[in-house]
Amino acid sequence: MLEAGEDPIFILRRMVILASEDIGNADPRGLQLAVAALQGVQLVGMPEGRIILGQAVTYLATAPKSNAAYAGIDAALAEVRQSGPLPVSLHIRNAPTKLMKELGYGKGYKYAHSFTGGYVPQDYLPEALAGRQFYKPTKHGYEKSIRDRMELLKRPPVEGEETY
Repeated sequence: MLEAGEDPIFILRRMVILASEDIGNADPRGLQLAVAALQGVQLVGMPEGRIILGQAVTYLATAPKSNAAYAGIDAALAEVRQSGPLPVSLHIRNAPTKLMKELGYGKGYKYAHSFTGGYVPQDYLPEALAGRQFYKPTKHGYEKSIRDRMELLKRPPVEGEETY
């Protein structure tokens, strides 16, 4: 592409998209590397920029792949378009005024950092969406760790056990 005269910045913008759309959380460093490569080529220009481009291409080409985050955001946006605006659960609403407190805003909210491991099971989606999961991580690369953690967080906490 470079030899054919393609603008290296165009190539790198496409690589940034590739890093998020096709690699995603299977290797989150891919996006960092793609953005750094874009900035690096903008900083040094050509012909040395080809070295940066080559490093980024080889990294991204060999990285594990997942489009689960891409699919997840699209599923969440589709749900919002279908369901429309749903009310925010009272327990996660901010209650800066006396009236809001009287109306139950913030009542029953559990502050995660007050719990062992900085996590506490709590519903955050509107009631109509209870139990929905939009992001479904694969078993590829780092996303396997995310998947395992999400499974761990579904388990009920065990008294005295730091599981989170």
